[in-house]
Order: sequence, then C-alpha cells, then structure tokens
Amino acid sequence: MLELTSLETRYGGFTFGPVDLTVEDEVLAVLGPSGSGKTTLLSTVAGIVDADGGTVALDGRDITDAPTEARGTGVVFQDGALFPHMTARENVSYAATDQGRVTELASLLEIDDVLDRRPDALSGGERQRVALARTLAADPDALLLDEPLSSLDTPIRRRLRLELHDLFASLDIPVVYVTHDQRTASALGDRIAVLNDGRVEQVGPSDAVLQRPATPFVARFTGSENVLEARVVERQSGRLLLELGAGQLRATLDGSESGPEVGETVTVSVHPARLGLARPTAATPDGPERLHGTVDRLVNEGDQFRVIVETDSENRDTGNPTGSETGTVTLVATVAPPTVDRLALEVGDAVAVTVSSADVHVIGRGR
Repeated sequence: MLELTSLETRYGGFTFGPVDLTVEDEVLAVLGPSGSGKTTLLSTVAGIVDADGGTVALDGRDITDAPTEARGTGVVFQDGALFPHMTARENVSYAATDQGRVTELASLLEIDDVLDRRPDALSGGERQRVALARTLAADPDALLLDEPLSSLDTPIRRRLRLELHDLFASLDIPVVYVTHDQRTASALGDRIAVLNDGRVEQVGPSDAVLQRPATPFVARFTGSENVLEARVVERQSGRLLLELGAGQLRATLDGSESGPEVGETVTVSVHPARLGLARPTAATPDGPERLHGTVDRLVNEGDQFRVIVETDSENRDTGNPTGSETGTVTLVATVAPPTVDRLALEVGDAVAVTVSSADVHVIGRGR
C-alpha cells in the first residue's frame, strides 16, 4: 500500500499539495491537464524531487527521505529512457533481480523477437514495452508510470491499454498511472484522481468520477461538455424538476445530498454519451426528460459523432406553467455512426433530445 499524507512540494511559483492519497494493490489513474502536478506527484513519490512537507509510506515503511534507489518504486517515463548502447535484452537484464524474469516478461509483453535490437531500431510501442519490462524486472513494490502511451499511434495505444490492464491486475502492487487522456484513465484505472493546479479535485472509482463529477472542472476535463446552469422549480422525493432554458429536466439526488431548494440556481452536468437523440414526432412532446432542438453541427470523430444541438427558444408544451417562454441551451451528444445513419441526421434537422433523470448530476449550487 502506498500512502501519501499531507504531501507538499514547492518550486518556483508552483505549489503541489498538500495531497492525501492511499493506493492499495490497484491502479490509480491520475488525470489532469499539463501543469496540474501529475509528474511532480510521481517524481516526489519516487524521490527524484524532495518533498517540502508531509510523508510518503510504502507498505508501512516511511520512505519520504530515502534515496531513490532504496524506495522500492519503479518508474516508467514517457520516453522510456532506455540505455541507447544496450540491446533490449541487456536493458531488461540490467535491472532484473532474477534473469529468468527476463524471458517471462518478454513473453508477457510480446517483445521476444526484438530482444537483440537496440532502442533506435525499435518502434515507439516496442520501446515502451521494453522500458516497462525493465522496470518490472526489478520487482518493484510500487509502479509509477508517466504517460507512457501518449506518444503512440491510436491503434497501438488502444491495444496496449488492453494488455496493460490485464498485466497491472496480475501484479498485486500499487500502480500510479499518470495521463492527460480520459479514455486511458477510465480503461486502466480502478480509481481515478483528478488533479488541477496542484490539488486533488476528486478521487474515486472510475465510473463515479466520470458520471458524478464533484466540480465543474472535473466534469469538463472528464468529457462532460454539458455543464449547465438550471433553476429548481420543484423538489419531491429526492428528485428535482429543473428549468433549463425553455425546457425542463429532472435530476435524481444522491441519498447523501441534502440538495437545493425551490428557486435556487444549480450547476448540473450531463455526459454527452448519456444523451439520446430521436426524430421529433407528435408522440414525443416536450417533457421533463425530453427537449427539442436543432442540429447545429455534426463532427465525425471516426468511432462516434459529436452532435451539437441548439434547443428551441420556446417551450412547445404551453400547458406547462413552470416552463420558461424563451431561452436556448447548447447540448452536446455523442452517438454511434449507425444512429446518425438511421436518423439520417444533417445540420439544420429538428431532433428530440432525451435524458434520464439518473444521468443529470447536480454538481452544486450555482458557480
């Protein structure tokens, strides 16, 4: 177990921490933008950068002031940092506590056929796997990885995510995986910690962080482009009726939430993947879980489309006394190509946007 207690590092005008984190025998994916402190976190845990406060403990042993080589941590940096004058085999053997481990890791990471090559003759993916094998050959008590997949082509990165997920699960040691990519974090992390400006904004199971972000920053950085202001017009049995532009949405509160009162303004988030699209018909009137609008943009991202919808400026359900008469809202939905084809969506088309109350997350009271 890796335990960080009030850990703090200061240099220049930047302060990292204080941070409190506990990493069991699991993968903690540390997610955040450039300059948020991700590499500082790894460097401080590994002893490359001195802590200015707090402690680092590994398996109950205080390693805060221990030299890097005595900590029991293995680090894999983005560039792999292989010895250029050594073959892949020699790189891995250099760190190995047991030479039999070299063959085992080479097979596991599928680098058997490149062991006699030097780093300059390896592809990016091969270099990363050799660097990982070299680190694992030392049998570390904790594994620290600094965006090792970020420079790889998308197909290689996707394949390695699958391979690394299974590998990390078999290690039974704390793994801290730093990345700025939400997809990598959710694919590899048992839990996710989101860093912003040297502070941890949220930490928790991957699904919880992605679907129930604690702050607007976490929502936006993890892919919830729909961070919106809404007004509470009704509250009943743990559910809110929200006025959003000219339409309405329902939100389900967590059992632990006291929740806002009627008349208050709240900030809500809805992940684009949780929005559904349909062609509007007489059978799909406006309602608390359905809005009408017009397709403003269609962005083809290969495996999905981002559909930007401008909601109607007038509430079609004139019999609803709580609906606003005017106000447009921009919503972003991500849908699979077959859905776009089935609906024959084009810019300017009228659409109905549907969302379950369970997917409308109340972040807080206003901003």
